[in-house]
Amino acid sequence: MSVQVEKLEKSMAKLTIEVPAEELEEALQKAFLKNKNRISVPGFRKGKVPRQMVEKIYGPEIFYEDAANELIPDAYEKAVEECGEDIVSSPKIEVTQIKKGEPFIFTAEVALKPPVKLGKYKGVKIDKIDAEVTDEEVTAEIDKQRENNARNIEVTDRAVKDGDMTVLDFEGFVDGVAFDGGKGENYPLTIGSGAFIPGFEEQLVGAEIGKEVEVNVTFPEDYQADELKGKAALFKCTVKEIKEKELPELDDEFASEVSEFDTLEEYKADVKATLTERKAKEAKDAKEAAVIEAIVNDSEMEIPEAMLATQQKQMVDEFAQRIQMQGLSLDQYFQFTGTNYDKMVEQVKPQAEKRIKSRLVLEAIVEAEKIEATEEDYEEELKAMAEAYQMEVEKVKEMLPEKSVSQIKADLAVRKAAEFAVEKAKEK
Repeated sequence: MSVQVEKLEKSMAKLTIEVPAEELEEALQKAFLKNKNRISVPGFRKGKVPRQMVEKIYGPEIFYEDAANELIPDAYEKAVEECGEDIVSSPKIEVTQIKKGEPFIFTAEVALKPPVKLGKYKGVKIDKIDAEVTDEEVTAEIDKQRENNARNIEVTDRAVKDGDMTVLDFEGFVDGVAFDGGKGENYPLTIGSGAFIPGFEEQLVGAEIGKEVEVNVTFPEDYQADELKGKAALFKCTVKEIKEKELPELDDEFASEVSEFDTLEEYKADVKATLTERKAKEAKDAKEAAVIEAIVNDSEMEIPEAMLATQQKQMVDEFAQRIQMQGLSLDQYFQFTGTNYDKMVEQVKPQAEKRIKSRLVLEAIVEAEKIEATEEDYEEELKAMAEAYQMEVEKVKEMLPEKSVSQIKADLAVRKAAEFAVEKAKEK
């Protein structure tokens, strides 16, 4: 295999990757074996047709797509290692030659890590961040606990009001015709939660149990279902249950139930101590973010669009993984929120750009200050990983590929660069 690198404008590059004809032949044979049981030729039983016969009838092109898909991932990975370029995007692949008996050639257009003209990073001035905990914050934190320990009391003698938890049946109509996905039975809805499209929940205020009410709404122009975008809809709703929260009294008994303390005063003191620790960490994180932002603003770099697009996709994928752990698929999330994949990708664009620029300036500081992760740093990180995954450290080491080891050490160096910049910063 061989690879040629052509540098393009704006930190882009085109890799031309050539795979020997022998490897293409192996991939074509794999493609044949994969598909032979689905190929029908008169006079032969399925799965018994010789490859030469198939290619004579249908042409060797019949196996080209599967062969290319077989070759590209491994060949591209080897090319990345061989060329030594710092690639920071997913590749845009284009097959330029695939012909039986000849080398397989394809190109991969990629973004390279852009150059950074590092601005001032020592002695950066930032606003002082207040980490003091107020009485109001303590009260708010305790009120959260009261909310968490509230009882849900069934209500039968009044209509729905804001904040109520309801159970309702509903059916939606557009131009008098019921539409798909517009019907629900025994649906739980908290009034004021914003779970439904704008205007829906507010119109349920005043509804009485068992009495049908009509709710008129207009679907947003950017609603996920094309057939409903901007359409006026009528929902016929019947509230079946109403429940309201009853907060516990703020006294010693409450304190003893939600904590290890016997008195309310002791509990309040503990809450304040916890908030103080949390706020100190938040202040530290905020200070670091402010320092890095100041450095980014004083530095110069041009982010390739392909690099940005790759980061946006990664952030959406990370979000999908998080909600999947909560039992919700990305498609379900889109359905509930009225958004879609393309809109979410666009929404994360500013944060993706910020994340890229922050990483680039920190990597530039690593290079400027010759910062390295020590073996002690690496061992400490492995211990933290082992603890998180509840595994032995040696087992973690065995499972880590060499590429991951290098990435961990690079990440640790970047973290040390951030600490370096914060240490050197000055508060106004």
